[in-house]
Amino acid sequence: MNKIGVIGAGKWGLALAFALSEKNEVFISSRTSRDMRNFISMQEILKFDYLVIAIPAQQVASWLEEHFIFSHQKVLVAAKGIEASSGRFLNEIYAKHIPSSHIAFLSGPSFATEVMKSLPTALVVNSENEELSAEFASFFPSFIKTYTSTDVVGAEVAGAYKNVIAIAAGICDGLGLGKNAAASLISRGLVEMQRFGCEYGAKEESFVGLSGAGDLFLTASSTMSRNFRVGQGIAAGKSKEEILKELGEVAEGIGTTYALKKIADERDLYLPIAREVYNMLEGENPHVSLKNFLAS
Repeated sequence: MNKIGVIGAGKWGLALAFALSEKNEVFISSRTSRDMRNFISMQEILKFDYLVIAIPAQQVASWLEEHFIFSHQKVLVAAKGIEASSGRFLNEIYAKHIPSSHIAFLSGPSFATEVMKSLPTALVVNSENEELSAEFASFFPSFIKTYTSTDVVGAEVAGAYKNVIAIAAGICDGLGLGKNAAASLISRGLVEMQRFGCEYGAKEESFVGLSGAGDLFLTASSTMSRNFRVGQGIAAGKSKEEILKELGEVAEGIGTTYALKKIADERDLYLPIAREVYNMLEGENPHVSLKNFLAS
């Protein structure tokens, strides 16, 4: 059995630790100590050959600077998002610390709650190193079907952008706009994220597979999605601060929305859904935003 260290003890980190333990010996660590089975210190876990890092996108840069020293570990990144302060993708943040030959990125539709119940799903392991992708893919349990891809940028864009569309879908649901509107929004959201990804050299086919459409359809259609619930809160007239306090969890779509707004301004990109989500996070009335979107 391989020894794998999972860093990040949130819901997704715990779900991955559970899933990977079917075939491997799994240990877990986080910034704060937890009273749980196989929890070890950060110093110990960083010595492992295989690491799965499930630290939220907005926190990962500081964590890497404070804790990580590369010693030829093989790393699977399990978070999705774009850094709000800089507009950097996760692969760009990790590139300062880990060579591309030693890192892979996990994508695809995957609610932690369902993984913890061993319900079937399919995921993609993305890496420039095809042997590494295949190696990490082989670690997953029987109830998760794994595929591999070399399109790291496509996976990164899709995994981050779908959370922003999920916020928009939650707003649509909260306003009672109907199924026609929801289907239209998600469809155009897929086009928007694909167009954005192609600006960075992503492969078009990544957006109609598990990493793109699969993850988008899941996240933008269920209250199990934190980002969808953020949208419902906005529709109810709550501020993002109130919503996050009620959630008690990270909603990656908020930080990613601000990152997309920054990128769109700098590169003069047409991102109508992301821009309106940004406006509503900044306090614009959702009905005004809807009118502006329909007119754009």
